[in-house]
Amino acid sequence: MSSASLNRMSVPLSGDTQGQGLLMPKLKYRFRVTFQNFGAGSDVLALTKQVVSFSRPNLTFEEIALPVYNSTVKLAGKHTWTDVTCSLRDDATGSVGKVVGEQLQKQMDFIEMSSAQAGINYKFTTVVEVLDGGNGANEPVVLETWELYGCYLKGANYGDLNYATNEPATIELMVAYDNANQIEGPGPAVGLAFGAQVGRVFADTAAGVGPASGAGT
Repeated sequence: MSSASLNRMSVPLSGDTQGQGLLMPKLKYRFRVTFQNFGAGSDVLALTKQVVSFSRPNLTFEEIALPVYNSTVKLAGKHTWTDVTCSLRDDATGSVGKVVGEQLQKQMDFIEMSSAQAGINYKFTTVVEVLDGGNGANEPVVLETWELYGCYLKGANYGDLNYATNEPATIELMVAYDNANQIEGPGPAVGLAFGAQVGRVFADTAAGVGPASGAGT
């Protein structure tokens, strides 16, 4: 049958007798962002409705170089979560600007020039969910969830106003955070990514030689 050719629209794999076609990708425009403990009690859901774009977390490891004889061994050092950015439409009712302003005031009282006593006083949690496109009577399925802990606003850019453009005004937020967790699938029970308990594995060296246990590099 001609439809069988659809299963071959992918990279051929050795031993792939079923000829699986391409997997459905996650689409960038199907997502939802919610903020927990953000601002001072105003309509936080207004932020969710007005999100334009959101950058997913990036993770980098510092490198530890160990010079030895004729070569150098490299190890993974401390990790760093890169700041994420969130673009919001600045609505005519002022709901978004009010909530963002409340969060900034929690971090620093700009009128009294008084800062928060501790990070717990102003830090919030950000949840980013990748959805499958469902809506209305068809509840959306969550394909991926990112939970960002210990967040605070590192920057807020209120953008510009311009007579020559046909664009909505936006507020750009730069969010710093302490840690992140990734959940794959429609719920925590399906599978964790960063949050998975892999455990500390003591195995052979990368070259496949050496004792089964030990602290080799």
